[in-house]
Amino acid sequence: MGGGWSELLNTSTKLLEQAAPNGPHFPTLQRNLDQLEVLSTKLKAKTIRAEAPSQSLSATRLLAREGINAEQLTRDLKSFELKTTTFEDVFPSEATSVEEYLQQLHEMAIVSSIQGAQKDNLKSFNNYMMQVLEDDWQNEKRDFLQSLSRLSTLPKRNTNLAGGLSRPALMPSSASSPQASSGLPSMEVMPIPNKTIIENKSSVYAGVVRDLNDARGRSVPFNPATAFRAAYESLSVDAIGSKSVTMQKVWHLIQALLGEGSTQRNISRKMSLVIGARRHLEWGHEKYIIETINSQPALAALGGSVGNLQKIRAFLRVRLRDHGVLDFDATDLRRQPPVDTTWQQIYFCLRTGYYDEARQVAQSSRAAYSFAPLLAEWITSNGVVSSETALTASEECEKMLRMGDRPGRPGYDRKKLLLYAIICGCRRQIDRLLKDLPTLFSTIEDFLWFKLSALREYSSASSSNGVNEGLVPYTLEDLQNYLNKFMKPSYYTKSGKDPLVYPYVLLLSIQSLPAILYLSKEVGEEGYHVDAVHISITLADHGILPEGVGSGQKMGVMDACAEAASIIRQYGSIYLRNGNLDLALEYYAQAASAMGGGEVSWIGQGNADQQRQRSSMLKQLLTEILLRDGGIQLLLGPSGMGEEGQLKKYMMDWRSRQQFLLEAAHRCQEAGLYDKSVEIHKRVGAFAMALQTVNKCLSDAICAMAHNRLDGESRAVALIQSGSEILETARYSSEASVQDKDLISEQQIVLRQLQAILHIYKLTRAGQTVEVLRETIKLPFLHLDPQSPNVSVDVFRNLSPHVQACVSDLLKLALNCMDNVRDTDGTLRAVKSKIANLVASNMSRNWPQDLYQKVAQCI
Repeated sequence: MGGGWSELLNTSTKLLEQAAPNGPHFPTLQRNLDQLEVLSTKLKAKTIRAEAPSQSLSATRLLAREGINAEQLTRDLKSFELKTTTFEDVFPSEATSVEEYLQQLHEMAIVSSIQGAQKDNLKSFNNYMMQVLEDDWQNEKRDFLQSLSRLSTLPKRNTNLAGGLSRPALMPSSASSPQASSGLPSMEVMPIPNKTIIENKSSVYAGVVRDLNDARGRSVPFNPATAFRAAYESLSVDAIGSKSVTMQKVWHLIQALLGEGSTQRNISRKMSLVIGARRHLEWGHEKYIIETINSQPALAALGGSVGNLQKIRAFLRVRLRDHGVLDFDATDLRRQPPVDTTWQQIYFCLRTGYYDEARQVAQSSRAAYSFAPLLAEWITSNGVVSSETALTASEECEKMLRMGDRPGRPGYDRKKLLLYAIICGCRRQIDRLLKDLPTLFSTIEDFLWFKLSALREYSSASSSNGVNEGLVPYTLEDLQNYLNKFMKPSYYTKSGKDPLVYPYVLLLSIQSLPAILYLSKEVGEEGYHVDAVHISITLADHGILPEGVGSGQKMGVMDACAEAASIIRQYGSIYLRNGNLDLALEYYAQAASAMGGGEVSWIGQGNADQQRQRSSMLKQLLTEILLRDGGIQLLLGPSGMGEEGQLKKYMMDWRSRQQFLLEAAHRCQEAGLYDKSVEIHKRVGAFAMALQTVNKCLSDAICAMAHNRLDGESRAVALIQSGSEILETARYSSEASVQDKDLISEQQIVLRQLQAILHIYKLTRAGQTVEVLRETIKLPFLHLDPQSPNVSVDVFRNLSPHVQACVSDLLKLALNCMDNVRDTDGTLRAVKSKIANLVASNMSRNWPQDLYQKVAQCI
């Protein structure tokens, strides 16, 4: 730029020199380069305004014609600002005219207004929903308080129901269900009208649990899934409803999974579950076909035919009604060729479970002649075809995927592709099929049926062959991983409107434990958590819980069993808290059975670890019941060690029952339940241990009397009577051995010693001071007789600890009595001396301080 200005300056100087001699004298101007640049810029601006384009002049004239000041409009546009919080013009404007720019501003304003209105609508909707929720909560609270007030007016014998209100489910009382053979009289309970679904479910399910335990205890065959399904259907709660999946449908699925009522197949347990899930889907599709035929009977033209193949063809008449004449209905073959439905017939026969009919169609059709042997092998082997068959089917799939749909006949050959993919069971072909044809399945049931039909069981031998042949089998883990990758409960349940779809899909993909855990958390008026408990019982009884953990769960065999056992136990504990020990026992037995592997644990066929886990849990749960009021009578009956009670059902071995009861009695002692400990020891025949517990309690009662507690004497008298009854029972018992009799004799001596001390305290309360001293001196284990020589004797060596605990208070009592009696012959002085020697000789016993002081005063 500097060079350009210098050159311009030189040129102007030369022009000035040339014009100077002949022209006027120009004045000398002093301007620097910066001033010249400013002046030239101003000059250029004036020139541009003077040479304004015709478009700008036309616009100014147009605005002036309409009475608009162009300069004022320019100033207003410069200061114009679109104030919005939802849309920002962050990109440079591409408008080339005022009209386009105003159009952009108009669009921005509309968008901003729409977004603002959406926010206002959302805010109003949220406020309205909050108000509705508050109103519903107030109504629920009012109804709850009214139900509490109604229950408070019921008789006291029905208090179990009131206690159940604090639980997720309202449990029926023990009288609302049949009594087991426990010998307990059934209590009369007033019926409650308008029972809830939860109450009705709990009642009918409890009856099935009773029957199940009874059958397992007697080794009688019992199908729990069938029984639970029948119990649920008796409620008729799914008769009316718009939900696609009901609990009745779930129970049918569980029944099919377990194979109840079907013949045993020589396949693994996992594949048996897969086949059961497939059978359930086929059962559902059969219902769908019949409903379709019944909805359009004229079009279906089923007539009097009742065969399975006739049903499929009637269904195809309705399904393919817009495709022309079907091949099985064609009469004149010289006219337009009919629609070939061979692959449609085979597919829908398999989809509906009509395997024989599918094989018949394949064998009788020229189009499926080469497919017929492949299909026959797949049906005969339950899907486990040879590698050669799988390879042949895979090559056919490759050919069809390369060829695509035939022109003019879209969709028909897709059923052929599906059938060959099912036969080959190759992961690559299945994934490619679903990728190339994403709209192949219209329902989740069709999709899962195809996947379940195509999957194979993974084994080392089959996998190695598959890799060598280029065929990696599609496994159950692949299906579970695929579903879990996209599986969200809200997607399947339609945000809670159809809550059973998600657990239904989990069960179909053999993920039973996640399905149970999901249902157990669904605490609502439908009572799905109650269903989850009894689904757990059913699956645990068949021992399939370890197979249904799911691919994403890292659990061992015992972890899966422990999860189910925990759910069942928590449910049974509700009955226990409500005082319904009978039903609590039934569910506790099932919890222990689930821990031990199900039905096999009842007959001892489980592995050692499972048997140990079952025995441990069963003992723990039975002890909980035994410690409750009425527990001993329920488990042990009116007499004996359980031969007449419920304990024999769960512990048939005599020694096992004896060991369990001894451990339970020890637990009772630790918990301070001495009466129950004595009763259990008496039932077992451990009379010496029962007497020892009685002596311990008697010692505590005497100490309470020594400290002037009012309840000590009555408690002591009852214990003396209890001890005498134990001695009388032991005398005529044939179970006591010679060693036991020696122990009983030792405890009998302790009992008599404590009884003598108790007599002294009774005399004290009667004010007979002299008799108190006389009886105290007579006690042989204290050696206080003044006539006997002063010999150092360790009186505590062979003295029971229960008697020792009473000695210090007894010595203080004797010294206090001697303060109130005159010593006429020195006898009392001799007794005091013996007491002082006794205390001094046993300083290591840490006598109480007031005893030391009393002895010091008397010396």
